[in-house]
Amino acid sequence: MSERRPVASLWIGEKLHYLNQLCLKSHVEAGHPTTLYCTDDVQNAPEGVEVRPASDIMQIDMDLVATTSASFLSNVFRYKMIRETGAIWIDCDAFCHQPFPDDQEYIFGEHGLSGALNCGVVALPRECEMMDQLLDYYDNLPDYPPWWNKNQRRKYDKADPTLSHAARIYKAERTAFGPQAFTWFAKQAGQFEKALPRDVLYPVPFQLNDIFYDPHGNVEGHFTDNTLSVHLYTNGTKPWWEKHVPPPGSYAARMCEKIGIDPSQALK
Repeated sequence: MSERRPVASLWIGEKLHYLNQLCLKSHVEAGHPTTLYCTDDVQNAPEGVEVRPASDIMQIDMDLVATTSASFLSNVFRYKMIRETGAIWIDCDAFCHQPFPDDQEYIFGEHGLSGALNCGVVALPRECEMMDQLLDYYDNLPDYPPWWNKNQRRKYDKADPTLSHAARIYKAERTAFGPQAFTWFAKQAGQFEKALPRDVLYPVPFQLNDIFYDPHGNVEGHFTDNTLSVHLYTNGTKPWWEKHVPPPGSYAARMCEKIGIDPSQALK
């Protein structure tokens, strides 16, 4: 168990929500050494999670976070972390259903109903063309992301000119640093075909994320024998669920009971 591949994530903020606790601890329970890089002094990380400063990997520009979102710079952080440590990136809302395979260099997958890629769970070789292209994109942002059409460029041009270049890209297209960039550079590096089918990492479509709180929802009906990770999509969670414990019998409640997380102790 102790020899499983390490996984890591980033938390920008002072306190984890219970779903984040649940997802991090699920990797510990599966035997993955789990590191959480933090910008603040997080005191409620689950037992077994190693908490380290985010500055071990890169400095987080909190002014840029304030004009974008808490998850915005995680899109840069994850690749710098992989290159530095070789760990598998996991979003803090990715629940470990089965341990990740020991011998698979590329781990990323199709997402949602469109077949596009997501970067909520990512393993890449520390030295590879795709990694080089992603890091070069973030370190040397072009005037416009190369895949943008005229409408997207027009949105950028209309954004507040007092904002930074990166923030204006974000305002024009929220996912231009995340799934859009990942999908584009996977294609550019000839690695798009390595994407795992949706059932492996994102078995439940984003559009159905309320199912995790439905006691009568058949969440496991979306799973297959190949499912490794279950994305809980906390960025799309309705505010109600952030402030209330999940109903008994729901997937969220059952997994908390299984893993040993008390939702009432970590609500927003």
